[in-house]
Amino acid sequence: MSDLSLRGISLTFPDGTEAIANADLDVSRGEFVSLVGPSGCGKSTLLRVASGLLDPTNGSVSVDASSVGYVFQDPTLLPWRTTRRNVELLAELRNVVPAIRRERAERILATVGLTEFADHFPRTLSGGMKMRASLARTLMLEPTVCLFDEPFGALDEMSRERLNGELIEIFLARNFAGVFVTHSIGEAVFMSSRVHVMTSRPGRLLEPIEVPFAYPRSPEIRFTPEFAAICGRVARALREATS
Repeated sequence: MSDLSLRGISLTFPDGTEAIANADLDVSRGEFVSLVGPSGCGKSTLLRVASGLLDPTNGSVSVDASSVGYVFQDPTLLPWRTTRRNVELLAELRNVVPAIRRERAERILATVGLTEFADHFPRTLSGGMKMRASLARTLMLEPTVCLFDEPFGALDEMSRERLNGELIEIFLARNFAGVFVTHSIGEAVFMSSRVHVMTSRPGRLLEPIEVPFAYPRSPEIRFTPEFAAICGRVARALREATS
C-alpha cells in the first residue's frame, strides 16, 4: 500500500481555471519522485492537494495527514527566533515536550550541518543554510511523506548541487516517501527514482520515466552518457507535453 496515493485528481479554481485534470500518483517510503513541467502547469497545486492544503474538485487523496512534511520554495523562517528555535517550531506547535524537542532538534541540526549555527538568527544565514533550517524544521515531525516545492530554485548552482546530495543522504537515512517539484531536468534525474512530466494546464501526469541509478549517487554521475540519455528522455517528453 502506498504512503501517498492520488486518484483521479482534478482541480478547478473558483474563477474557472482548470489547474489539474485526472492525475494519478502513488509514492511509497523509499521512493523519491520528481515532478517537472512548464510554469503554471499545476505542479505546486498538486503538492498542495497531496498535503491537504487544497481540496480537489474531483478525485481522492489517501495519506496520513499527520505524517506529511512540506518544504516550501521560501524557507519562511521567523526572524526573531534562532535557528534552533525555528527548527523546533512545528514540534512546539504539536505540543512535543521540551526535552524531547530539544534532543530531536540537536540531532537534526547535526544531520543538516547547522550545529554551529544553532544560536544564529536567520539574517546571518546564507540562502543554503536557511533551506537547511527549513528542511530540519520539517524533519522534526518525522514525516513518512515529504513534499518539496522547488526548495533549491533560488540558490546558485554549486549550493544547489551540494544540497541535492545532502537531501538524498537524508532521504536514505529517513526512508520517507519523497515528492520533489523542480524546473531543472538534471536535478530531477539526479534526485529521483522516477520522474513524472506534467502537461501544460490543465496539468496531466504522463507515464513516469524510471531512473535506473542506484543510491547513493556520486555528483560525477551527472557527466555520464547514461545520465545524459535519461535527461534527454525527460526533455523530449517535456517538449511533447507542451506542444
